[in-house]
Parts: sequence; structure tokens; C-alpha cells
Amino acid sequence: MAEIETVGDIGSEARGRAARRDRAVRAAVERGLLGPDAAVVGLLDVVGIRESAAALRAAFDAVVPPGTPVLHAFAVKATPLVPVVRLLHEAGIGAEVASPGELALARTAGVPPARTVLDSPAKTPAELREALALGIAVNADNPQELDRLDALVRATPTRSPLGLRVNPQIGGGTIGATSTATRTSKFGVALRDAGARDWVVRAYAERPWLTRLHAHTGSQGIPLPLLARGVAEVYALAEEINAVVGRRQVDTVDIGGGLPVNLASEETTPSYAAYARLLAEQVPGLFDGRYGLVTEFGRSLLAKYGTVVARVEYAKSAGGRRIAVTHAGVQVATRTVYVPGAWPLRIAAYDAGGRPKAGPEVVQDVAGPACFSGDLLAEGRALPLLEQGDYAAALDTGAYYFAHHYAYNSLARPGIHGYAPDGEGGVAFATVREPQTVEEVVAESGGAHASALTGLPGATGGHPAPR
Repeated sequence: MAEIETVGDIGSEARGRAARRDRAVRAAVERGLLGPDAAVVGLLDVVGIRESAAALRAAFDAVVPPGTPVLHAFAVKATPLVPVVRLLHEAGIGAEVASPGELALARTAGVPPARTVLDSPAKTPAELREALALGIAVNADNPQELDRLDALVRATPTRSPLGLRVNPQIGGGTIGATSTATRTSKFGVALRDAGARDWVVRAYAERPWLTRLHAHTGSQGIPLPLLARGVAEVYALAEEINAVVGRRQVDTVDIGGGLPVNLASEETTPSYAAYARLLAEQVPGLFDGRYGLVTEFGRSLLAKYGTVVARVEYAKSAGGRRIAVTHAGVQVATRTVYVPGAWPLRIAAYDAGGRPKAGPEVVQDVAGPACFSGDLLAEGRALPLLEQGDYAAALDTGAYYFAHHYAYNSLARPGIHGYAPDGEGGVAFATVREPQTVEEVVAESGGAHASALTGLPGATGGHPAPR
């Protein structure tokens, strides 16, 4: 299981991140953002997010010739919060969207259509029409979607760069759910199926407006060599298409995202720089200036810069095991609760004042508030003893965690706050999302339609409701 390192064990970038986080937790307690009436919050490290975006851009700038068109499009699904998308946009990062909702978030954040990419395995005709009207890049997922694009392109000219997603079918990583280049993956055209590769080449030859090619091998649990192999496969296909049509029709390769995140320690490994260097070594033709590039990183941009902090409501024992019962569980850490082996989280202990907790480590469970026994952030974890009124912080949760609420037990969505140094030795906070109220929970659960079912014909005649 993951453990917390001492400050001396980690590098300067990681030390800076940990120090900012510690100051933010203490300040959040002191200002009432955490406490009895705000028992769980999400915190986002604004400085860290900006540094992450800068590291991504610098990594690829170092391996492509000057002037090469490169769009880094943040996978909005990773942290679908308008202020986050806006922050990344201002840091030079576009948006990759996979639904009408994500597109609306990106547009509200101010991301221009020219810096937006639409990917999804199930786009409706209305979604495609909207994207083409706006000039948003679209990667078709399959032959049927390409047929839809044929009709739309014939009917109305568009500025949208259009491409096709392919599945190189090169295998999966250690987590099946995040492996998208397996033999039976639902994404893209399966290149190794009988006749598929020839069909793809013909599709481009028959459609001069198809100018992009897209593949995404996977994300967490995918080793860098497999990611690089996926990029090499799509590059080879682009070269084949261009050779057959006799010109550089495919001018941009979308290599997806997928850089895995180190969940075992504070260090950021692998780095964007290491990945970009590996790609340049393994697929040099893609980096000689002939092709534009699109990337779609998500988790790797945000995970290390988010923290779920929850108050310990009760501390108890069962069967000789200490249990800290907190307000953070399946509703904010769904993947970890249901698949803990694949998605372990590091836990940091803070005292009632929000200060890092010291003392002998005790094997204990960190439990959530939901009404099932498996609602655990961590099981059998050695930590300084968490007591009533302390705080447990789930680290590396800036992507796919507190922004993706799971309404088990009708638990309310937590508030989310960004933090940064205030320039005077303190911490400045900004509200990213207000905490959900009980009234909002009721409204989302059909509160305005309480009598809808009993008012249907035949719904009456049973036992009268108790008075």
C-alpha cells in the first residue's frame, strides 16, 4: 500500500507541492472551509496546475521543430470544472470533450473552437452538427459515424478539421478499464481486424477532407513503451495513407493522452519530458515537422494537484482494528472504494488544527460515510492515529475524484476551493464549486414532482398514506 514519505525523501518539486498543501489544509481549517459544518472539501493547487501545464508544453517544445502546430487539449472528463478548464486555457491548454456537457463547459470556460477537439464513441447527429457549425475538430469513431459526416459535409461546408480514430490493438496494461487498445476495445476502428486497415486507407483516399488520424492507447496502468508503440502504429498508418493518396493529406496526428500517474509517492513520475523524449526516439518521423500534433492528457495534468480533506467524525475500534470514520468515501473516491487494488490512495493525517500529525503509526482503516462496509478510503493503513476531530486527506485526487460525484445515500457534493500563496506568507482561496445543499439534493431527486407517480391512472386504490 502507498505510504507518505518524509520531506527528505522527495525532490524539490514534490517538496514544494507538499508544503503548499500543508499550508492550505491548515488555512482551510482556520478559515472555516473545513470543520464541523464543512466536513469534506476538495482542494486544488493552482500553482501546481500552472506548473504542470508549463511542463507539458515545454516537454513537447523540446522535441518538435519551431513552428510545428501543436495543440495540447485537456481531457475535460478528468476534472470537469469550468474554473479548471479556464485556468488551463489561460496556461495555453485547449480542451478535448466527449459530450455536449463537456463541450458546454469548455465554451463557458472560454476555450475557442479552434482549440477544442470532440471525441466520443457515441456522438448524435445533433452533436456532430453543432461541432461542425462551430469549427471544432472531430475524430469519427467508426464507419457509421463517418457516413454521418459524409452527409453533413456535403450539406454544409465546415472549418472543422476531421479525422478518424483507430485502435491499433496492441494490448492492454495492468488495468483493463483504462486500456483502450485491446483486441476488443469499443473505441475506434480495429486496425487488425480482417480488411480494416485497407478500409481505413480507402476511406481517406475517397475523402480529401479527412486530414487527421487519432489513436489513444490507454492511461493509468499503461507502461510508456506500450504508449510509444501505439503512437508508432498510428504514425505508420498516416505515412501509408499519404503514400497511397500521393500527397500529405493526413497533416495532423492526434496521439491522445494517457500518461500514467505515480500514486505511490509524492514524486511526479513519469514526466512529460521523459515521455516526449521517448516518443522522439521511437517515432522520429512524427517529430520532423511534417505533422502537426494533438495531445489529450487529463489525469496527468491534475491528479497530483488535488486533495480531498475530510473530518474524522468518530474514531472507534472493531476486532482490534482502529477505524477513523470520515465524511469522504465512495461519493468522492468511487474508483478507489470499488477497485482499491487498482486505485490505491495515499492518506495524510492532520490534527484538529489542520497541522500534519506526527506520532507513532497505527494500523487503521479510513472509512467513509456510506452505508456499506466496503466504503473505505484505505484499509489496514499505517498512519499516525486519527482521532475524533482530526482530518484525513486523500492525496493525488485532482482528477477523477471529487469533481465526479457519486450520489450514494444522497450524499451532497462537497465544495471545491483553489488555493495559492497570497504574497504575504499566507494562503489565498477561491471557490471553484459551492457545496451542494440538501435542498438541491431534493430538487435533483424529483422533489418538484413528488406526486407524479401517485397521480397516474391506476396508481391509487392501495392503502392510504399515513397521516
